[in-house]
Amino acid sequence: MPIETLIRTLWRWRWRLCLAALLLWLPLLALVWSWPRSYVAEAVVAPAETTSMAASALLAPGINVQAGLFDTRPGGNFGVYLAALRSAEAARMLTERTAVIDQLTRQRAEGPVGWLRRLLGLRIQADLDDVRRMLERRLAVTQDSAALTWTISLPWRDREAAETMLALLHAHAEAKVRADLAEMARRRIAALEARIAAERDAYLRSAMFDLLAQQQRAALVVAADEAVAARLVSAPMVELRPSQPNRPLLTLLLVLAVPAFCAMAAATLAVLRAAPHPALP
Repeated sequence: MPIETLIRTLWRWRWRLCLAALLLWLPLLALVWSWPRSYVAEAVVAPAETTSMAASALLAPGINVQAGLFDTRPGGNFGVYLAALRSAEAARMLTERTAVIDQLTRQRAEGPVGWLRRLLGLRIQADLDDVRRMLERRLAVTQDSAALTWTISLPWRDREAAETMLALLHAHAEAKVRADLAEMARRRIAALEARIAAERDAYLRSAMFDLLAQQQRAALVVAADEAVAARLVSAPMVELRPSQPNRPLLTLLLVLAVPAFCAMAAATLAVLRAAPHPALP
């Protein structure tokens, strides 16, 4: 079909297209404005490896040449910290210290989705797997443009629960890294002390005493430093008004997307009607 014919066909159908766009836009708009909104809790952290007095620099036995300003990927203790935020242990900790299971159950039972679940006989009661999937979907970690700080955000319908859960997740991940480093230093100290007690060679004993001093220094640094993985730049805070989903932005996108969809559907229908039918044998 020539483009001029297609344009004339769409112009003849302009009122039908407007009516179709309106009938499609109204239910979508009602769905957007009836969707429950969530408060966003945010915390800004910085990797502890980015400072010369960080625990990672003090734990190193020699001079630590850092390339953190050039490599923007999370690594070291900070990489373990980010992984611990979404781990199964973090989900279990939230279920034990917060009412996230009950809140997830109420959210699954509300609205049209809850009615459909009850109609189809699907499970409504939330469990530990649902909490872990919630962390994987909702917990966002965003790196800033200068690659020095990271923003951790968690949206939730309950304002106080959002701030509490984000604070608990940060404390859990930091404690996880600290416990791993302390346990590693403790095992090394115990192994070196046992080896030194059984060693009779003075030269080997002197070398092992140096290793023992390094591990004792590591244990002291881990016990004394406040942050071994992520240093808090801004403590977990939650906004005063809910912001997700962004209803004005979604309304604007619907104003642009619905007419475009209707126009494309009408153009496709016009082309299919004008296409010649193949001759049957």
